[in-house]
Amino acid sequence: MLTTRLIPCLDIKNGRVVKGTNFVGLKDSGDPLELAGKYYRENADELVFLDITATNDKRKTVMELASRLAKVIFIPFTVGGGISSCEDAISIVYSGADKISINTAAVKRPELISECAVRLGSQCVTVAIDAKRTPSGYKVFTNAGKNETDLEVVGWAKRCEELGAGEIMLTVMDADGTRNGFDNVITSEVSKAVGIPVIASGGAGKPEHFVDAVKIGRADAVLAAGIFHEGLYTLNDVKKHMRNNGVPVRL
Repeated sequence: MLTTRLIPCLDIKNGRVVKGTNFVGLKDSGDPLELAGKYYRENADELVFLDITATNDKRKTVMELASRLAKVIFIPFTVGGGISSCEDAISIVYSGADKISINTAAVKRPELISECAVRLGSQCVTVAIDAKRTPSGYKVFTNAGKNETDLEVVGWAKRCEELGAGEIMLTVMDADGTRNGFDNVITSEVSKAVGIPVIASGGAGKPEHFVDAVKIGRADAVLAAGIFHEGLYTLNDVKKHMRNNGVPVRL
């Protein structure tokens, strides 16, 4: 039986881990290497490392940090932020990352997904979708949630799969940082529409939310940040609750 992955996310700005609400109001949450080591010891299944200002600041993802991460954790980790070419992606994987995450660049040039999948394998390519509810439905946003596009979330997720993406990381901006629970409506719609794994992101506040993301949202993996950074719960606290409620996890 496949287990559900529990994934802490480290959003990086200027070399530090930060966390906000609805993609704004960022506050310092610590050193990325220290937190990565902590989560590794706490039984994280994977880690996601996102340089959240790389795209807007026109910077490349910090390769050195990816390389240093690879020396302190021995679980898969994903790196995203500022990846605009297949060469960028290859460099990140060569630096030690197991997967790359692309968002804005994929929207601007969808063939980037296929190029990365051919060179690295689909299993290495995660497409991050920042979604927000609008009067005309859930739309895709780019540039760290600043720019609304005309892309409808479910349709874009399906297109990403067709182009070779290995998984979708779906972050719902309205829920992000609120700790009121994941948006299981759109998560479920995306999960039913694609045949690749979907990571639910945005809104985790208590262990029950992770169970709901899997049972209602049909997520294959669940990602969270703030509640772990602040020590409200440990990963093992959440995993035990998930297992006790019928969700298979690795303990």
